Amino acid sequence: MLQNQEGQRVPQVTFPVRDGNEWKNVSTSDLFDGKRVVVFSLPGAFTPTCSSTHLPRYNELASTFFAHGVDSILCVSVNDTFVMNEWAKDQEAEHIIMVPDGNGLFTEGMGMLVDKADLGFGKRSWRYSMLVDDGVVTKMFIEPQEPGDPFKVSDADTMLAFVAPAAKKPDQVAILTREGCPFCAKAKALLADEGYQYAEVSLPVSIRSRALGAISGRGTVPQVFVNGALVGGADELEAWIKAKNAKAA
Repeated sequence: MLQNQEGQRVPQVTFPVRDGNEWKNVSTSDLFDGKRVVVFSLPGAFTPTCSSTHLPRYNELASTFFAHGVDSILCVSVNDTFVMNEWAKDQEAEHIIMVPDGNGLFTEGMGMLVDKADLGFGKRSWRYSMLVDDGVVTKMFIEPQEPGDPFKVSDADTMLAFVAPAAKKPDQVAILTREGCPFCAKAKALLADEGYQYAEVSLPVSIRSRALGAISGRGTVPQVFVNGALVGGADELEAWIKAKNAKAA
């Protein structure tokens, strides 16, 4: 039976962490004392849901969490420090502190250690998230005890809604480009000047026309999307930004 630890202090554990070419010990006191911390824990680095959704969305919303009183965001997994470090690089998770609970002591102390021997994982963490104030668990979102790997309540958006219900989330921006395109460079500069973080998809020649047509209905790059809606090329983006800024003024 999974244990909700709201109102309890987090377990006192020391994590061996590889920092560069040196070992150092990081304790739960180092991570939690005097801080407001969001934690999300998951079954394993490089696994599908963890890599495609769980970790990336916390990293994406990190600045919003920080703007609303959260000091740090921790990702806990029963993996060693080398795996967690490589996963952080792979995911470009610069805003997340990776906590390698290789021995499962923190996870066990949280009452979240489960047996995933059927997948060859051994003992791993159940998926959950929590808000911790000065070492005391304020809120926990624990995934339901269902077969498989449910992912319904421990996501970043659910946690942000608890921490700051009125928070405005950053726009999700993507741009389709090709190498050497001056109009693409202009569009990226416009986005950067406005402070947008964007995902760039550089299309190879072999699929460019088909991909552009299928995704945007257009035949040229760049094509910019904001929150799932097509804005268009560089000139259309510039007009969109001017209109948005005028409305905000």
